[in-house]
Amino acid sequence: MILAFDGSSIDGSAYSDVVRLAQHSPGWLDDTLSAWSTYGLAVFAVLAAVGWWRARRSGAGAAVTALTVPLVVVVAYGLDAVLKLAVREERPCQSLHVQTLESCPSPGDWSFPSNHAAIAAAAAVALVFVSRRLGAVAIVAALAMGASRVWVGAHYPHDVLAGLVVGTLVALMATLAARRQSETLARRLAARRLGALLLSS
Repeated sequence: MILAFDGSSIDGSAYSDVVRLAQHSPGWLDDTLSAWSTYGLAVFAVLAAVGWWRARRSGAGAAVTALTVPLVVVVAYGLDAVLKLAVREERPCQSLHVQTLESCPSPGDWSFPSNHAAIAAAAAVALVFVSRRLGAVAIVAALAMGASRVWVGAHYPHDVLAGLVVGTLVALMATLAARRQSETLARRLAARRLGALLLSS
């Protein structure tokens, strides 16, 4: 038997309230939030690509900042995965034995923090440094992603909150560091014949 932390004492009642609400909500709403929970991360990839494409018109430094978005996401995901292994919190659907919209993951698929929330927050905050407009859209999308993960029953609210914090902190530190070195990084990329990534033709 795998020893796991039971997070239901933190906000299990709030989680149960949301899951029960989802069970009694219109089918179109459940289907929409389930689809967003499953496929919504692709939207952040599209926003990152749009941000990079536009940033090339503003100069090599701006393009470098845009290119850091996927790297920031990878780092945030990695840190989140390490925290999952360290905390080893059991999924709420396993601890509380409730019916959820999303199939309950198998034991060992830990809950804290939420990967989806961390990835979404990291992408959104990094995109703010690329384009305020795209960043604003991404922030709303990230909050919707976090909420959807509770709605479908995959995470406690505190899992989502922790994921959002992880993603935000990683994005702030990594993106600010990349911006300080953007000109140096731009020269290095150009020296490696990757200049086409930095400037529009």
